[in-house]
Amino acid sequence: MAKVEVKAPIIDEIKANLDGAKAVVVADYRGLTVAQDTELRKKLREAGVVYKVYKNTYVKRAIEGTEFAELAGQLDGPSAFAFAKDDATAPARVLAEFGKTAETLQLKCGVVDGTYYDEKGIKLIATIPSREVLLGKLLGSIQSPIANFARVIKQIAEKNEEVA
Repeated sequence: MAKVEVKAPIIDEIKANLDGAKAVVVADYRGLTVAQDTELRKKLREAGVVYKVYKNTYVKRAIEGTEFAELAGQLDGPSAFAFAKDDATAPARVLAEFGKTAETLQLKCGVVDGTYYDEKGIKLIATIPSREVLLGKLLGSIQSPIANFARVIKQIAEKNEEVA
């Protein structure tokens, strides 16, 4: 079997993961124990993130000419890739959170919504809450003035009843 026949399906798999991805985060996973890696994979899977380890040369070939092409400059040494198709901040958030307990996990770079971010940028992206949390905060802030207004109207009505 020729090498091309072995490489082509892997490159196609990478392209499939990139297709429609809102975010791709690259991390250096050296030093993680098997237990830590298993726990990390579980957390990423729960967040809807695909986490894979590929050869850098395969990834470089797959990202040529795409919005993820800037990642090629950081692909040296062991690299793990986290792909998200729904929540753009999920890969960075889960990896950074896990990196607090496993210091050996290092974020390298990433592309979120078509914009390349270096290590500092990805760590900043990791601080952004998920879309659901942000929507909850928005609804809470919209609902708060209405609830306060209703309380004031009720107090005025109760006060008028006492006077009458």
